[in-house]
Amino acid sequence: MSNTSDKHLHIVSFDIPYPANYGGVIDVFFRIKALSERGVKIHLHCFEYGREHSEYLESLCYSVNYYKRETKVTKLFNSKPYIVCSRDCDNLMENLLKDDYPILLEGLHCCAVLTHEEFKERNIIVRAHNIEHEYYEHLAMAEVDSKKRLYLKQEVSKLRDFESVLHKATAILAISQKDYEYFSEKYKNVHKVTAYNAYTEVDIIEGSSDYVLYHGNLSVAENYSAAEYLVETFKKIDVKLKIAGMNPPQHLVKMIEDVDNVELIDSPDDQTLFDLIRHAHINILVTEQATGLKLKLLNTLFNGRFCLVNDKMVEGLDINGLCYVVNDQNAIRFAVDELMTRRFDAHQIERRRKNMKKFYNIEEATDLLLKLIEN
Repeated sequence: MSNTSDKHLHIVSFDIPYPANYGGVIDVFFRIKALSERGVKIHLHCFEYGREHSEYLESLCYSVNYYKRETKVTKLFNSKPYIVCSRDCDNLMENLLKDDYPILLEGLHCCAVLTHEEFKERNIIVRAHNIEHEYYEHLAMAEVDSKKRLYLKQEVSKLRDFESVLHKATAILAISQKDYEYFSEKYKNVHKVTAYNAYTEVDIIEGSSDYVLYHGNLSVAENYSAAEYLVETFKKIDVKLKIAGMNPPQHLVKMIEDVDNVELIDSPDDQTLFDLIRHAHINILVTEQATGLKLKLLNTLFNGRFCLVNDKMVEGLDINGLCYVVNDQNAIRFAVDELMTRRFDAHQIERRRKNMKKFYNIEEATDLLLKLIEN
């Protein structure tokens, strides 16, 4: 490995990326960790709006700066997307202009930097966590609250227009093959860089158990809609389903209470969720949004036994036999009935290990990042 101890990099994060306990910040945190381990001196800039400052981040980074995210209602009427204008910060710009180190912007959220003329000669790389306007369009479709749905629809239009600022980036890092193809048609110097996560080695418990697990942040409409779909699916089979996630809405809580073979685990801590994934006989992951690479899919493939997904969960990914793909309720019921009779044995674990080496190579991703920041 090359020594990069003389290399400095600014990373601008949309949120404080530790603890790494939800999708976006998991990718950010483990990228920081990987680059730090390769000797890069990271100057981290975090927007804060509810999460605490982190001594651990300060131990990984050369410097850490925090900026209050401006969440005033008036920001909703800005011509820029709310997720962008609420992070357009003069203090951040001043700090980034103190040197000429390369800059990595985490998400379109942080791309207000690209609108400032002072940065037009800088090496600025953008991590595209999603095709944001498509992501927000799906959120709007799933949202039941009329005010939230209106806000999301307004963001779709603003995000679609604002995305063209990416022409000013030196490079764009797409998270999946689908996203790579989209960005490559519109922008130059696009690279596919997989999502970073906590796990790099397959560690699965041989054997079986008596339950199927679905997990996700249940305060997000996409996830609680998927949970509702699965509750309806499992009503008709005699197999236990556990649904685990943060802040489930009350209507989902009530729905689960009325179904004998479905159990809700409300806001489990990290260790509890990890144990649930490891001990489930089947992990089931379904989505209506074919966006990015879902980090919960990686978590499941490294640590869980059988994995059932729908095609949108793995769209644009070469899953190479890692998952069973099921796209309707009858197919789910049939696959669950069949897999519950099978043991996840040493042969299955070794097969998973070999396939994951082809599917997920974080060293290769970090090598690419190092080349980009050296340019």
